[in-house]
Amino acid sequence: MVQFADRVNRFAASSTLAVMMAAQQYKARGIDVVDFGPGEPDFPTPDYIKRGAIEALEQNFTKYTATGGILPLREAIVKWHAGQFGTSYNANECIFTSGGKHALFGAISSLIQSGDEVIIPAPYWVSFPDIVKYAGGRPVFVQTRADDGFALRAADVEAAAGPKTKMLIVNSPNNPTGAVLPRNEYEHILEVCRRREIILLADECYSHFIYGDSKPFSIASAAGAKDYVVVAGSLSKTFSMTGWRAGFALASQPIIDAMTKLQSQSISNPNSITQKAAIAALTSPMDSVAAMLAEYTKRRERILAGVRAIPGITCTAPQGAFYVFPNVSSHLGRSGFAGDTQTLAKDLLEHAHVAVVAGDPFGAPGYLRISYATSVERIDEGLRRLAKYFQATASAA
Repeated sequence: MVQFADRVNRFAASSTLAVMMAAQQYKARGIDVVDFGPGEPDFPTPDYIKRGAIEALEQNFTKYTATGGILPLREAIVKWHAGQFGTSYNANECIFTSGGKHALFGAISSLIQSGDEVIIPAPYWVSFPDIVKYAGGRPVFVQTRADDGFALRAADVEAAAGPKTKMLIVNSPNNPTGAVLPRNEYEHILEVCRRREIILLADECYSHFIYGDSKPFSIASAAGAKDYVVVAGSLSKTFSMTGWRAGFALASQPIIDAMTKLQSQSISNPNSITQKAAIAALTSPMDSVAAMLAEYTKRRERILAGVRAIPGITCTAPQGAFYVFPNVSSHLGRSGFAGDTQTLAKDLLEHAHVAVVAGDPFGAPGYLRISYATSVERIDEGLRRLAKYFQATASAA
């Protein structure tokens, strides 16, 4: 019998990727599935980014590169981040990674060891606790509330912090809730981290998808942030480059050096072609981002109104990202309905042919994550199927 290492046995496979695979199996059978599962833009990668990759191929840029990414790319990242957020990193305080998740993995693996505690606000992105467990750390969850917009509060961080607390992970805009931390509250949270000597790992994956009058903000721009903040960034959502695996981290040089050492013994270096495409993305106008945000704004209003119209379902308006996170708990456990959202999600896929992600793996029993990174036509069809499912199931009860 094969015995697997404890570090692998500590966690499960990604639940969001499992939903994607299940939906693909139904589609392969010729079944029309309205797929609200994917956490990726449905827009194509902009042509100017693809041209950067094509030019790299034509110039035979297909060899090993520097472990942390080529210097022109790291310079482009810090210049772009400074222009977007007002930060002041240099190229030695930057590493390019194989996606934003890899940046998170590298930072946590480099900073967390057995016995360390990591504060994670809930609801949380499904991979945060499992990466912490892989590193030997212990997740400490801080619950946020729907009636407070799922906003993390500095007082809650203070209350959760203990002598073993090494890190706080903040994801704003948040996946799955769409919550966006107000700047002043985020700065109060940083002050708690500074006083308690806690590293603040800032996941900025959805940084540019914010609705209304709010503007993108990075906590790394706050005074004195560099000694306590690690930024995990991604080009995946901002530039619709999910499959390219393009991410980065910004931090003080000792942390970047440790992450680079880890990367040298794991992937050697990020994909060379992607690095050239990333330079094209970061050094060109941001017109494609504005166009995507405008379309997401329309979709957000449509899907928010649709889920709120289903009896028994409530939903907080997301302030960022591209998910709604409805509360369906009033239906759970009733005659005819599943007892938890994981069972409900499976039933929705099987009987309504709608793919959603259960809230349980996000630390939010009673909720569903619904992505509106799809066309308005598919949103309308999915809403029709959801309304029909909940009405029919309730009637059968």
